[in-house]
Amino acid sequence: MTNFEKKKLQFEFARFAKMNFEKPCNCKDERQIGYYIQELSAKIEELQDQWGYVPDMAYTLLDQYNQLHRKMVYADFINSY
Repeated sequence: MTNFEKKKLQFEFARFAKMNFEKPCNCKDERQIGYYIQELSAKIEELQDQWGYVPDMAYTLLDQYNQLHRKMVYADFINSY
């Protein structure tokens, strides 16, 4: 894959993420974050299968959602007990 193709894929993913996902800091619902994690994981798998390349931004965004999800689960656990 050429650098041009990688840049194009990065740009397309950034546009896709902006149109389909909220920023992690704006998410307040645990189910919403879980849905975003599931959809983002599917998109990463699709990109890997189709192009053999996944932009770093995709993994970074997934990590941000996972961190926020873990914080919410932990807060719920603390509040429950």
